[in-house]
Amino acid sequence: MGPLVDFSPTLRLLLLAAVGALLPLAWVWLRRRRGHAQTRLALLTGVTLFLTFDLIVFGSFTRLTDSGLGCPDWPGCYGHASPLGAETPIAQAEAALPSGPVTESKAWIEMIHRYLAMVVGALCLVMTAASWVDRRNLPHSPWWPTFTLLWVIVQGLFGKFTVTLQLYPAIVTLHLLGGLFLLALLAVQRESFLARPLALPAPLRRGAIAVLALLALQIALGGWVSTNYAVLACSGFPQCNGQWWPDADFANGFALLRDLGHTASGELLPFQALVAIHFVHRLFAVVVVVAAVMLAVGLLQRPHAGLQRWGHGLLALLTAQFATGLSNVVLQWPIVAALLHSAGAAALVLLLTLLLARSAVAPAPVRQARPVAGLA
Repeated sequence: MGPLVDFSPTLRLLLLAAVGALLPLAWVWLRRRRGHAQTRLALLTGVTLFLTFDLIVFGSFTRLTDSGLGCPDWPGCYGHASPLGAETPIAQAEAALPSGPVTESKAWIEMIHRYLAMVVGALCLVMTAASWVDRRNLPHSPWWPTFTLLWVIVQGLFGKFTVTLQLYPAIVTLHLLGGLFLLALLAVQRESFLARPLALPAPLRRGAIAVLALLALQIALGGWVSTNYAVLACSGFPQCNGQWWPDADFANGFALLRDLGHTASGELLPFQALVAIHFVHRLFAVVVVVAAVMLAVGLLQRPHAGLQRWGHGLLALLTAQFATGLSNVVLQWPIVAALLHSAGAAALVLLLTLLLARSAVAPAPVRQARPVAGLA
C-alpha cells in the first residue's frame, strides 16, 4: 500500500528554494565576511528587500500575462516541482484550449514566480534565525523579522488560494497588498540598521502617514481593476466612454465576495460593473495626487532639513504613475506600461515608508564636553 500523500514534490520545491537562497547568502557572506554579524544581517535585509520588490513586479507580470493558473495546482505544477515533469498534462491542456489558461510559457511564468517567492521566504527564515542568535546586538527587536517570516507564510497561503480558488478577486487583491506590506516591513528593518535620522516636522509626518494610507487604498482599487480585467472598461481620457459620469454598476462592481467575472448571485458580471471599478480608481487617483503633491510641496519648502530630495522623488514618481496609467488607457494596456505602473506603486510605498522610518529614528545624543578641573 503506497503513501496516502506524496510529499516528494513539496520536498523538491523546498530544496530548490534552499539552493536559490544560497546564491544571495553566499554573496552577502563574500561581501561582509570580515564584518560583524550585524553588518551581514543588514546587507541580507537589503538584498531581501530588493528581491521582494522584484517579486512584486514579477507577480504583476504573472497577472498581466494571465499566467496565474499556468499551473492549476499548488505548490507544484501538476504534482511536479517544475513544468519539465508536467509536460504531458500541460500539452493536453494547451491542446484543449490553446489560448490558456494553461500553456507551457504560462506554466513557467507561474512557477518562476513561486520559486522567487520561496527564495524570499527562505531568506526571511535565515534573517529570523540570525536575529535571535545576535538579538543583543541588534538595533531592533528580533520579533520584527519573526513577524516578517510569519507574514511571508500568510502570503504563501494567499498565493495558494489565488490558484485553488481560481483567481478569486478578493484573494488576488489581498495578495497584492500583502506583498507591499512585506516590502514595507523589510524597509523598516533595513533602516533600523542604517540609523539615518531625519528631522521631519510633525505636520509633515502626519501628512506622510495620511498619503501612505490613501496610497494603500488606491493600490487596492488598482488591484481590483487589474484582477477584474477592468483596465479597458473606460476608453478615452479624461472622459470615460465619452461621458464625464458614465453608466456604471457600483453595487456589482464592488461586491467583494464573488467569483471572477460573476456577480455575488452567480450571474455574469455586467460591463457597467467593470466601468464602475475603473472609474472609481480614476476618481480616487485625483485625491491621492492632490494629497501627495501637497506633501511634496511641504518637503520642498525645507531644503535645509534634507527633505527637498524626498519631495523631488515623490513628484517624479507621481509623474511617472500618471504617464503609465494614461498609457494603459490610451495605448490599450501595453504590458510595459502596466508593469511600470505596478513598479511605480511599489516605489511610492517604499519611498513613503523610508521617509517615515527615518523620521522615527531618534538622533544620536550630543555628548557635552566634561569641564576641565580648575576651569569649571
